[in-house]
Amino acid sequence: MTKPQFSSIIKQTPHCGVCFAKRRVFVNNRLLLDEAVLEKHAPFLMGETEMDMFSTASAQEINKLMIRYGVKFGIYKNGEFIEQLFPYDAVPRIISRDEFVFLDKGLVQRVDALNCFLADIYSKAQIVSDKVIPEEFIYISKGYLPQCNNIVPPKNVYSHISGIDLVQAKTGEWYILEDNLRVPSGASYPLIARELCRIANPEAFSQNNVTDNRNYSDMLRETMDYVNCGGVNVILTPGRYNAAYFEHSYLAERTGALLAGASQLFVENAVLYVKDYLGINAKVGAVYRRISDEYLDPMTFHADSLIGVPHIMDAYRAGNAAIINAPGNGVADDKGIYYFVPKMIKYYLNEEPVLQNAPTYLPYYEDDLKYTLENIKKLVIKDVSEAGGYGVVFGSELTAEKLAELKETIKREPRRFISQEVIEFIDLDIMEPDGSRIARKADLRAYVLTGKTTRVWPSGLTRFSRIEGSYIVNSSQGGGFKDTWVLSR
Repeated sequence: MTKPQFSSIIKQTPHCGVCFAKRRVFVNNRLLLDEAVLEKHAPFLMGETEMDMFSTASAQEINKLMIRYGVKFGIYKNGEFIEQLFPYDAVPRIISRDEFVFLDKGLVQRVDALNCFLADIYSKAQIVSDKVIPEEFIYISKGYLPQCNNIVPPKNVYSHISGIDLVQAKTGEWYILEDNLRVPSGASYPLIARELCRIANPEAFSQNNVTDNRNYSDMLRETMDYVNCGGVNVILTPGRYNAAYFEHSYLAERTGALLAGASQLFVENAVLYVKDYLGINAKVGAVYRRISDEYLDPMTFHADSLIGVPHIMDAYRAGNAAIINAPGNGVADDKGIYYFVPKMIKYYLNEEPVLQNAPTYLPYYEDDLKYTLENIKKLVIKDVSEAGGYGVVFGSELTAEKLAELKETIKREPRRFISQEVIEFIDLDIMEPDGSRIARKADLRAYVLTGKTTRVWPSGLTRFSRIEGSYIVNSSQGGGFKDTWVLSR
């Protein structure tokens, strides 16, 4: 392949990559690749005649294929279930190999520490005894489940599938925004997008040194097999009216697991079984549940749950079935606990954090409360119990009256909130229907799987806002997604 000219790449490069060199390239205040990184990877990126896969026609073709294959997500709006396309943008995010090695190290470290925390907090709670984390942040968290105390999951793995949300600042540094350890979703979208891109543009990946991301299903199956207690693997779905039902069915097909609803599962003598379409009962060894904790078992949690499996917690407690992810993980991805994750890394692993949190303040502490109230107009305030982009308020967008109300609420309920400095994270190009490109804020959800070892999937879900200037990228808030290319060399 003829090496593209540097000036040509600057004009065409559709992403921001890792920036380890001192010289950086900015266009319209958007960070592009370091010149040194561009020169290094130029032989592995496409030349000027090979950019067809980033055309408007290509994006439209892939979105049409997604509609055809039912690649959708659902939301409830005004009491009505609405299925809609998760808009795909054909211009990928590209991450250099060196950058991915750095991210891999930090993500593995963080998830290992979070697994240590969960094992500790549901047994001796030594981190509380040692006053690293105040007990108030544990025991009043909505994610803490006393029903899970002293339950040791198979192989002592709590968070088998962790979704870690990161952003890259315009200075090049990466920050962790959020840990998702309950039922993180979204891995299927870059998987199917890459698959459909191969259909629409068969030459795209044969001409580029991009790490193949088709191993996610193998990684997931290996994780389920590792903790399996003897029996079949099952993906437990609440049904087609769940927002991520496409993902449930897609991952079941790719991993060879059985897709089952609550009506197909039952527990007898603390053993979990699944009934197939022939009426034959098979023992279940591992359940990848796509149901929230509170609805998982009506005999243990919400008694009125119709989508849970009665007594599944008995099978779990007896060690006869693994539940992926473990019930009770919500205590570790509480936004208030997020503040303490760097301390967890030092406490459990005796290491300095590789990846940093966004600068965060805890109004629970008097000094942080004072700082939050005095600087609220330049901070983002987050309700620790909310998710999906809800409960996020930018002080700069509030009227004087609303700011006063929020201040009073924070003073009255300091444990309920965290405040953060606004990270000016990078804009990535997205393609408009007319072929022009516009800049939009984008984050990255990395998927970290823990079984025999902890591994980071060399891909990820890059989500972007479709609203100019908006920092909210969640699909439930109207965002789109793009493929994430990790270069293989």
